[in-house]
Amino acid sequence: MRSLHMSAAAIATAAIASSLALCFASATYADEVPVAGEALVRQLMQRLEEQEKRIDELERRLAARQDGAMTAIPAAQPLPASPATPERKGGSGFSLQSAKGDSHVRIRGLLHVDNRAFLDDSAPAGADTFLLRRVRPSLEGTLGDIYDFKFAPDFAGGKTVIQDAYVTARFKPSLVLTVGKFKTPFGLERLQSSSDMRFVERGLPNNLVPNRDIGLQVGGDLLGGTLNYALAYMNGVNDGSSSDSNSSADVDNNDDKDLALRLFAQPFRKSGTPALRGLGFGVAATWVDSTGTTSRTLLPSYKSPGQQNIFGYRTGSTASFADGERLRLAYQGYYHRGSFGLLGEYVTVRQDVTRVLSPTQSRHGQLDHAAWQLSGGYFLTGEDSGFKAPAPARAFGKDGGRGAVELVARVGELDLDDAAFVGGANSFADPATAVSKAFAWSVGVNWYLTPVIRLVVDYEQTNFDGGSAEGADRPDEQVVLSRVQFAF
Repeated sequence: MRSLHMSAAAIATAAIASSLALCFASATYADEVPVAGEALVRQLMQRLEEQEKRIDELERRLAARQDGAMTAIPAAQPLPASPATPERKGGSGFSLQSAKGDSHVRIRGLLHVDNRAFLDDSAPAGADTFLLRRVRPSLEGTLGDIYDFKFAPDFAGGKTVIQDAYVTARFKPSLVLTVGKFKTPFGLERLQSSSDMRFVERGLPNNLVPNRDIGLQVGGDLLGGTLNYALAYMNGVNDGSSSDSNSSADVDNNDDKDLALRLFAQPFRKSGTPALRGLGFGVAATWVDSTGTTSRTLLPSYKSPGQQNIFGYRTGSTASFADGERLRLAYQGYYHRGSFGLLGEYVTVRQDVTRVLSPTQSRHGQLDHAAWQLSGGYFLTGEDSGFKAPAPARAFGKDGGRGAVELVARVGELDLDDAAFVGGANSFADPATAVSKAFAWSVGVNWYLTPVIRLVVDYEQTNFDGGSAEGADRPDEQVVLSRVQFAF
């Protein structure tokens, strides 16, 4: 690398010196022979410009090699949750670009190797386990400096799932069109990339939040980038699910489409007051009117932070099923200042439900579920906090660096409508197996060894109301979650 740098500098010095000498000679000659001198000067100036272009190209190639890639390629994300968030430094994968520089392709990868260790027998036998939580190679890039694309399968869990498969057309900052499979524009923490999550598992509100779906989305930035909007027309998925979990994977699970709308503002991103720049907040909604059946209920189940089932509707020949409108609402925001960051959201779901009790009798009700969370983090090593995780200022093992260390904490609650349990044996959910409330708190530490490798350890404790026989409370869940992340 040093020899390449020396050769570039030598070329630059020689080119400039020779050009100056020729210019001086041409100026002297021009005094004696004006006409011939002017032509010679023009010729030499043209050669000088050509040399400068060559020098610029050599410097560009040298800088690219030092960064470990041919060029920096913007992430192909459909309408990011935070338009002002800077790109991650490092961990940018392997890339190639066209001669014109307007098209490029990048290969990236994400690997999550997790461990779940439950304390005091707070989970069923076999819940303690090592697992591959995410195994995601991806191919992404840009064509013609307008069209972004991403294709990302996932091989975790002993199966193959298409996580992302979309094309985004950036016609204007205010007009961005995305088609394919991507994240529904709704939940704030859900829109955060898996490689940027501050905890091993997302918080309780994500039980109510749709994940990836197939459809069409239009959006972009307005008011100088201070307001981001997204409007999507999607197949529709259950709470907390993706379209690959539908009864027919990646196929519409009902006769109607979901409408999703999200607005996210960063009103002070260009403010002269640093304390206000990191503030962002927004609202989101999804709506659908659909009808399920006892065999295709279109209703979800919810999980604890330790990924144990804690709520579900009654199943079988007299199962509960969706029958009417489902309206989701989300209120969300974050704040980052220096090494400190906060994220919070509140999510509600209103679901029309029916349960057929006999050929001549049924129950119908409207259930309102809600969840919230507030999480915070602080970098002990001085890195700036953001919606995207930063790279360590000094990578572990390099020039005595220790990486970046972040302390995190979170509190949250999932509150299920009491009406779901009314009616005894005729209730929509069984109180002997489904909890009515879950309250969770957690603390953890993130150690960013390099831009590619991160270690995460969390302690999560969740207290439940109901969920056991005879109205008793389900035992508290206490679990240590750990992860080794490899992302490039």
